[in-house]
Amino acid sequence: MVEFLDIVLRAGRSGVELALFILLPVMVVMLALMRLLEAKGVLDKLVILLAPLLRPLGLTGLGVFAAMQISFVSFAAPVATLAMMEQRGASDRHIAATLAMVMAMAQANVVLPMSTMGLSLGTTMLFSLIGGLVAATASYHVFGRHLSNREGNVDETLKHPVAEDAKGVLDVINRAGAEAFKITIGAIPMLVLALVTVAALRNSGAITALTALIAPLLTPLGIDPAMVLPTLTKYLGGGTAMMGVMGEMLRDGSASVATLNASIGFLLHPLDIPGIAVLISAGKRVASVWKVALMAACVGVAVRTLAHVMLF
Repeated sequence: MVEFLDIVLRAGRSGVELALFILLPVMVVMLALMRLLEAKGVLDKLVILLAPLLRPLGLTGLGVFAAMQISFVSFAAPVATLAMMEQRGASDRHIAATLAMVMAMAQANVVLPMSTMGLSLGTTMLFSLIGGLVAATASYHVFGRHLSNREGNVDETLKHPVAEDAKGVLDVINRAGAEAFKITIGAIPMLVLALVTVAALRNSGAITALTALIAPLLTPLGIDPAMVLPTLTKYLGGGTAMMGVMGEMLRDGSASVATLNASIGFLLHPLDIPGIAVLISAGKRVASVWKVALMAACVGVAVRTLAHVMLF
């Protein structure tokens, strides 16, 4: 019992430090910037500019906005946009394409903090965008071509606060700070639980035994056996939990920055149990196309994985 409590206390301290000293500052700055650009109408203009170019890939204006949300806010941010698409009459085919894109892209709430650990930010975001567009295209033109393409009178206007004076700017910043704090505090339980579970499995020898069992299959493929632990954590506990585990591995030397960058293509996206559960909660029609989106997202993640492996 004493050993278990020691594990809990050490994991708790690591989880809280990661959330408050890395995740929170990064999210406050990025969310404030994102919300200010939104309030000033910059994002509206960008969506209007990009929407016609991406329409052949299966993305509408709201789909473009969802890509910006996952890239600069968090994986949960596009939930509101997906719900909006459903309520405003977007077709099932367009919803599936947007959902596939979001599932295949890297989420900002993990990408940005991990850039302080050595993650190549620009490369990760570029490959994330490419993977997302590939997933959207695969969903719209291949896996989801049987879905309804009928649209209602879709209103793609983005409703958000404006910042026309100093008070408006301050209000936007304060709301962004509160949103960042909420995201950070919400991440702490998963971080702590993931770190406790990992530490317990390590102390019991389970991770060592599993790694030794799988290593003969991974080594010929050029995959570092050390990635077994973060991969299991990611697909069962989500990207935030993986971030906590990778941070520990980088600190104790069991993983390197080069390994992190080479493997991030299949480690960083919402295509995991918690991520899928959150995204399909956007609405009934969103949930009805999740299988199509999942298959297309796998194609996008595969493209990202190959790109990272080839570059790093």
